[in-house]
This record gives sequence, C-alpha cells and structure tokens, in this order.
Amino acid sequence: MSEGTTSLPAVTDVLPSPAGTSSALEVLHRVFGYESFRGRQQEVVDAVVAGGDAVVLMPTGAGKSLCYQVPALVRRGVGLVVSPLIALMHDQVDALRAVGVRAEFLNSTQSPDERAEVERALLAGDVDLVYIAPERLSGGSVRSLLDRVAAGPGISVFAIDEAHCVSQWGHDFRPDYLALADLVGRWQGVPTMALTATATEATHRELTARLHLEGATHVVASFDRPNIQYRIVPKDDPKQQLLKLIREEHRGDAGIVYALSRNSVEQTATWLAEHGVDAIPYHAGLDPRIRAANQSRFLRDDGVVVVATIAFGMGIDKPDVRFVAHIDVPKSVEGYYQETGRAGRDGLPSTAWLAYGLQDVVQQRRFIDQSVGDAAHKRKQSANLDAMLALCETVGCRRRMLLAYFGQPTDQDCGNCDTCLNPVETWDGLVPAQKLLSTIVRLQRERNQRFGAGQIVDILRGKRTPRVEQHRHDELSVFGIGADLSDRAWRSVLRQLIAQEVAQVADDYGTLGLGPLGPAVLKGEHPVRLRHDLERSSSGAGSKRATPVAADLDAGARELFEELRAWRADQAKEQGVPAYVVFGDATLRALATERPQTETALSGISGIGAAKLERYGEDVLAILAK
Repeated sequence: MSEGTTSLPAVTDVLPSPAGTSSALEVLHRVFGYESFRGRQQEVVDAVVAGGDAVVLMPTGAGKSLCYQVPALVRRGVGLVVSPLIALMHDQVDALRAVGVRAEFLNSTQSPDERAEVERALLAGDVDLVYIAPERLSGGSVRSLLDRVAAGPGISVFAIDEAHCVSQWGHDFRPDYLALADLVGRWQGVPTMALTATATEATHRELTARLHLEGATHVVASFDRPNIQYRIVPKDDPKQQLLKLIREEHRGDAGIVYALSRNSVEQTATWLAEHGVDAIPYHAGLDPRIRAANQSRFLRDDGVVVVATIAFGMGIDKPDVRFVAHIDVPKSVEGYYQETGRAGRDGLPSTAWLAYGLQDVVQQRRFIDQSVGDAAHKRKQSANLDAMLALCETVGCRRRMLLAYFGQPTDQDCGNCDTCLNPVETWDGLVPAQKLLSTIVRLQRERNQRFGAGQIVDILRGKRTPRVEQHRHDELSVFGIGADLSDRAWRSVLRQLIAQEVAQVADDYGTLGLGPLGPAVLKGEHPVRLRHDLERSSSGAGSKRATPVAADLDAGARELFEELRAWRADQAKEQGVPAYVVFGDATLRALATERPQTETALSGISGIGAAKLERYGEDVLAILAK
C-alpha cells in the first residue's frame, strides 16, 4: 500500500486459525512481540473477539490500543478506529505498519487520489485497520463506503478512542462525537468499543448511555501510574524553576510543558531555547504548517521539549516523554491527570511537575465567572477547580488523592510523590486568616471598597505605598497588623484560604471577598490548617529525583544503550518515522542488559515481533556482538 512496507510480512501471514483466545495470544506475540497481556487487557480482548461490546477505561500507558488492535487482527474484516486528532493518525499508522499490520487512515489531509486508493483497498479486503476522524463519519459518502465494506470484506470491530469526548461531563467534549451514536449497531455482529484514559463515574455513565453500551463488558483498570513522580511546588519565577528541573533532572529528555495562554507558550519556548533547551512552541494560533512541523519534530526526534496549550497531546503515542510540566494550574483534575499521563507511557521513571501560585487561583476563578454558560455549568467548573486546588494544597499523598478522585481509594501512601518523600508540615493559620478577612471586611464596610491581593497584603504588612496613601488605608485599624509575615508568606496564606473557600475572588477584576467559610473563621468557629511551604525550596529541590532511563545500568550496559539509541535514530531518520516506531526505550534497555546473541533469544525480548525481527534482527545482533 505504501513505500517502505513491502518487505514486512502482512498480518495475515502470521495469524493462526481458527480465531479465538489462542489466536489473540499468537497475534500479541508474533505481531507485537509480547509474551502475555498486561493488567485487564485479556479480559477486554476475549470479550470483543467473542463478538461482545466493551467500555474500557485504562490509564495512558496501560496498553489501551492493543485492546482493539488485537481483536481487529483476529476477527474477520477491517478494524474501524475513530481517532480525534488527524495530525497523529500518520504516526499511529506508521507504528502499525512497522510491525506488519496493513493500516491506513481516512481524513481531510488526503488528496482525492489518495482517498480513492484507500477506499479501493478497503473494498478489496487489503486493510487490517483504518483510522477515521469523527467528522468524516458524519458524511453520507463515508457511511455508504463502510456499509459496502461491511457487506464485503467485513468490519471486525468498531472502536471509538478518546470516548470521553462524547460526554458533556468530560473535560474535552466534542460535538462531532455525538453523531457516532448513530453508527453503534449499524453493522450487525460488529462489536463496538468505547475507550478512554480519563473518565470519572459521571463521564463513564454518560458516554455509556450516549453510545447505547449499557450491555457491554465494562473494564475499569487501575488509574495508578506508579512510575510517575507527582510534584507540585509554589510558583516563584516559574521559568527559572522549570529550567532547573530540566537541567538537573531531564537534560536531553523529551518533555511537554503546558501553559495557559498562547503568549505564555511563545515566551516560554523562546526563553528555554535561549538557555540551551531544544524547545519549540505548539498552540492553535500558529500557522498550520509550523504547528504540524513542530509536532512532527517532537514525535520523531529525541530530546525535544514542546511548550504547548492543552490543545496538544490527545492521542500522543510517544512512549519516552520523561517529564510533563505545568507552569499554570490546570482547570480540572481530569485534565491534569490526562496531561501528566503523557509522561512515561513506556513504564520507565518519569516526572509530573506543577508550579502554581495565587495569581493562578485568581485567574481561574475569573475565567469561570466570565465563561459562557448557565449557573449549573459554572458550578461544575467551580467544583472541578476546587478539586484541583485541593490536590495542590493537600498535605497527604497526592497519588492517594488522585485515585480517590477517580473512585479508586486506597489506604496506602505511594512513597513516590513530593508529599511522601518530604512530608509537609502544617501550622495553625486561624489568626492570620482572621487578620486577612478583617482587612477585607473593613475595606468593604468602612470605605465601600474592594481590592485585590497586592493591596490587601500591603495593608497587612504596613507598607506606605503611593496607592495606600492615596486611599488613606494607613488610617485603617488593620494597617500593619500582619507585619510579622513576609509578602510571599501572606500570598501563600491567601492562596490557601481561597482554595479552602475561606476567601474568594469576588468579581472579574480579581478583588477579594469572604468565601462561604469566611464568617465562621472570623468568629473562630472553623479551624484553619495551612501548609508550611514557606521554607520549602520553591524549585522542588530536596525531593527524590526521577531516575534517568539508563542511570541504573552498569557502565557497559549504559554505553551499549546509547549505541543502540544512536542506531535507532539513524533508522528512524532513514524511514521518516518516530524513533519509538523502531524500538522503545524499554526494549533498548532489555537489549542492553540481556544482550541476546541469537535470533531466537532476540525474539524473546519484549517489543520484538516477527516483522521487527526480520527487519532489524541482523543489525541489532551485530551491535550486541561487538
């Protein structure tokens, strides 16, 4: 079907017969190079191979794609996969072709001749898996084509990836996904799969109802990602904090940095590049050609850092992203979890790092107030933000809090987040809280005024600024009552009080008012415990650092790993594919430590199937023999 794939054995050459669980295991080993399924993959595969529907909630890195790829190769016909990001389909198809799968895509980037060639191949039964964008499926011509495929070669499975997009409770609702419900059950005997890496119970219920999958097998895997180290630090010059993280822990690693605005993305990418980091921007406002080129560089080159808005990342298959950093607080725990989940898909140690401060809280509250939507919508957004702030401010294990949010509570601390590695001290913040709230109240009652954080802190600290003197705030009885705390300390107090709903952002201008719990705190009827993060390093230093991929290998294995990486880079460049399409870091680690010397031993390395053994076996054995 395309250049560079003719030497690979087609999947039909390696499938046993008849189809069934043994065939699924055979496909897993011969095509993908794995000896056995992981976690709850086999439960899903068995149900779908037998013709049943499935709703699959699995975290990023748990092997969600194999849950539809294997049944599609075992069952008769072509597997139809709905994928939301056109820009990523090419790499998904490249990865499948690299293991001998006849994969194609249909989307708006193709010329009429290219689409016609794919359509001919589909009708001829020459395709194993086809990826289609959801907006294409709303057209009558594509539906008619698929009806003809169903009547001819057949459709093996109908898989809807990123299925949370169908739910208005989800954090990434997309109207195009609603039309997919019309296709569920359209082709008799074709199992439907809905798959996502991020869904709360509400999202799970809604996507199930919208896609008419109440009778499906529902598999909710653990949301735990033990290889990811979660770290959240107070924001204090976030660019410098980020640069320190990269230089000290992730020099030369691939990473994603999320920022809230396009302007922040551009400035941060430029600043990092000026300081020696191979950083590139990505956001919706870039010229489409530049955006596509930057995404391609990130996916195909080693060690590139992309600075992006949240528009970047859904469906990213790059397994060797070693860190995900946020320099602005995300809007929800779902968004944070999905974005951090793009780190360490290969199971190797990775970092999820977030810097946030008072201005983040004020800005997000303002966004909610200004957002289009009814009161119920704004309440939902506020609840999402409250949960995110609670995660930021917790003094307990962050992983426990994340798992509890997704309905999987545990009584065990993880030992691999910042609060576990460096337990947080707390202090009684009742008196400082009362001083701050009293200042807000006196401004409102005595002067009929509201001010933002800067002016409130200046009054508390007794600073005679021009603005303080202009409004005669130095005459207030509360002037200077908080001189015992620094400016930074008061901002930490205020940030935490807003997160605890003791104080709140009162209007679009960022002025402050009492929160729901404010009156009780003023009366001393509600306790206030605050994080003692004031003396903690703002850069996060002192935490146990994430382990580089090859750091724990002996000198010989580390040298061999780097030699294999260099060979992999050459292969990837020659073929025009991402390096991970050749081999992932986990496979290179196994090669460097086990050093197989025969093709039989090589085939026992995880990630080396029949097609890759045929294509790369001789080269790899030659490197290992040296």
